[in-house]
Amino acid sequence: MKTFYWMVKREFWENRGGFLWAPVVTGVVFLVLNVMAIVAAEVMRARNGIEIGGNNFRVLIEKASSGDLAQVGAALDMTMLSSMALITFVLAFVVFFYCLGSLYDDRRDRSVLFWKSLPLSNTGTVLSKVFSAVILAPAIAVVVGIAVGLVQLVIFSLVLSFHGINMWELLTLAHPVRAVISLLSSVPVYALWAAPAVGWLMLCSAWARSKPFLWAVAAPVVAGLMVTWFGIMGVFNLPTQWFWSNIVGRALLSVFPGSHFAMDKHAFRGMSEGLGEAHNPLALISPTQTYAVLASPNLWIGVAAGAALIAAAIWFRRTGDDS
Repeated sequence: MKTFYWMVKREFWENRGGFLWAPVVTGVVFLVLNVMAIVAAEVMRARNGIEIGGNNFRVLIEKASSGDLAQVGAALDMTMLSSMALITFVLAFVVFFYCLGSLYDDRRDRSVLFWKSLPLSNTGTVLSKVFSAVILAPAIAVVVGIAVGLVQLVIFSLVLSFHGINMWELLTLAHPVRAVISLLSSVPVYALWAAPAVGWLMLCSAWARSKPFLWAVAAPVVAGLMVTWFGIMGVFNLPTQWFWSNIVGRALLSVFPGSHFAMDKHAFRGMSEGLGEAHNPLALISPTQTYAVLASPNLWIGVAAGAALIAAAIWFRRTGDDS
């Protein structure tokens, strides 16, 4: 276990730019753009003599029903979570290209010979890279996203406080603790859903002699085009839409957080139920809705396929001629 810990730590050290600094820089850029938008809005407000907040807002708060207050809280929660959309988008590309290069780069520069000379198993090496891709990188992105979201919420509340709105009264309507729990609890589901994509990308990284990106993308896409062509020609009655969604999509797009909502009916049903709670956008990412996908055979078939692909990647790393 201690060896595995240091192998994961090594992955973090070698890929700190993608794992840590990519979400941090993305979050900082997001905050800067929001501050610029707020400054522009304040300038436009001053030029046009528009007044906001003050006594009118306090009166509205005093007379607001529980449903109205829930709507205000929902808006604050959306403000807090808005940064996660951009950060998770960046995370998907970090994981995608990390997996593609995880086993190919050390073969290209022959450093694999050094690592194989150490008392480290190929299985442990590959699994440490899998752990880094599906647990470490998403967990760091979530922590950074939460921090950025809280800063965004405070900035938003401070700006409104300059217009006579009670900042603390406003902040009590948000649900930061619930948001933190929901986001952190989504990491294990992401790890399971991303398994086939991570396995496929690592297999290409371990097997391809050159250009693993081309092999990883071209092979499933060409297969999908062939299935589509055969269907159009009426040669074989192949399930074209199913192939693109469950083979091509799972192999390439499962690394995108939240993609299970679009690809799986159980997750989509959970999302639809969450949308029914219009006053509570956090219901969309609550553990109850997120873990609804565990009832899906599609998820577990993907996990089995991912495990088989990872096992194949381990075999290629063990038997490959890297001399």
